[in-house]
Amino acid sequence: MRPSSPRLATSLAAGVLLAPLAGVAASASPVVPRHAVVVCQTASFYDNYDSAGGPSGLKRTLTYGNKIGHTPGAHPVYNGWAAAFDFGPNDWGYLRIECVGGYDSW
Repeated sequence: MRPSSPRLATSLAAGVLLAPLAGVAASASPVVPRHAVVVCQTASFYDNYDSAGGPSGLKRTLTYGNKIGHTPGAHPVYNGWAAAFDFGPNDWGYLRIECVGGYDSW
């Protein structure tokens, strides 16, 4: 029986150490929001959403046609409140999902 070479042992150890990191990098990649617009006449845009208390920290009111971003299946929706990106001031917040529409219209 021939003993393992030090080079082989080092390669195997490096592979074992790097394998878990490959999965972390893939799952941590951000999802760019799909272009959408506000389809309600007005939509309150909140800073945060708490499952116990609902939306909090009113940022501003968005109006019909404001350019926003949301990616169904990738960005969260909690009890009808969708995480969305407001392309005007370039910030994230929450608004009602029924006010998000016109995907890929601009």
